Amino acid sequence: MQTITKLPALSTVTPSTADLDGWIVTEGSPKMSTWVLHTTADGTMMSGYWECSPGSYHATYTAYEFVHLIAGRIVITPDGGTPVTVVAGDAFAVEKDFKGIWKIEEAVRKHFDFKLD
Repeated sequence: MQTITKLPALSTVTPSTADLDGWIVTEGSPKMSTWVLHTTADGTMMSGYWECSPGSYHATYTAYEFVHLIAGRIVITPDGGTPVTVVAGDAFAVEKDFKGIWKIEEAVRKHFDFKLD
């Protein structure tokens, strides 16, 4: 069984430009692109890149996500919670029950690992 999978070059994958399920625009006209580079054989993990232009979304999560922010600035505010600012170079995790606002203040590129249930 192969235990190492080299992911394809980003330039060889066509991104989805549809808004993510559970993400609703709340401010501006942000545009997102999602490159899924790998999904595990058992379908429990997905990895890739995501980019988005400035604007805001109300996001509803149904799965855990690990993020390494490569570029940009985001203020993430859980419903009823305290805002968290993340900038290029930061790593963070979003729990599967998260609901709140993602305000993209500067164009974003992130690497993500998403745990599918």
